[in-house]
Amino acid sequence: MINSPDNSPRYAVIGNPISHSLSPRIHQAFAQQVEIQLQYEAIDIAEDDFENGLHDLIQQGFKGLNVTAPFKQKAWQICDRRSPRAEDAGAVNTLILQNNEIAGDNTDGAGLTRDLVNNHNALIKRRKILLLGAGGAVRGVLPALLALSPDRLTVANRTVEKAEQLAEDFHEIGDITPSAYDDLGRDKFDLIINGTSAGLSREVPPVPDEILGINSICYDMTYNIKGNTAFVEWAQSRGASRAFDGLGMLVEQAAESFFIWHGKRVDTKEVIESIRQSASVD
Repeated sequence: MINSPDNSPRYAVIGNPISHSLSPRIHQAFAQQVEIQLQYEAIDIAEDDFENGLHDLIQQGFKGLNVTAPFKQKAWQICDRRSPRAEDAGAVNTLILQNNEIAGDNTDGAGLTRDLVNNHNALIKRRKILLLGAGGAVRGVLPALLALSPDRLTVANRTVEKAEQLAEDFHEIGDITPSAYDDLGRDKFDLIINGTSAGLSREVPPVPDEILGINSICYDMTYNIKGNTAFVEWAQSRGASRAFDGLGMLVEQAAESFFIWHGKRVDTKEVIESIRQSASVD
């Protein structure tokens, strides 16, 4: 928990499991930057008790919550109102608790695109983009990627029906090409984003090496502050132009949540660098 006066506003990240979360550290750094007082903690909620756990926190006076796996879609369902980007994503990762109302937003797409474009100078407009996976993580970032007008956005998944469902769900926002991993063939992509959970078990989605061109950029939405993720290692070993993990996305989406709650923009690069540097000396 952030060391602040007991009467300072309370915020938290909720999930299961949650003890590993960097969010308290990130929001503490943001608060110090802009010189405001707040309390921020990581709270584990039982998977089968989300609604009761959330209402307990509301009763305790929490002003806002970040929501992580496995509760983003449950959070979407419980909201009294949602932002347009939360509606589009079908998932919520930021809750605003005020006036006896639960409002939901989704900052994952903003976090991903800002990290790619601002921190890594990656191009999305008129580029061929491949998203691996068709779960909640991918659903949350699709609207933001489509808004940047890629030449083509392909969603590949082990079960192609799930990718086809996403294409149908988002057809009013933009065109998505669904594919099975085995059907990707030799088509090359400018940007390949791993949105699967395979990395949690040090695995990589079974995609053909031929999808990588000499200028391809690879991005893993998961992160490992003490080394490379399995997907980043895969990309580097197969000649990707550049490969990045998702620590920057984590910080950028947190910064957007911080802005929603406090109305203040922060220096994200400073926080990303601080986390990387501290990990290298641990």
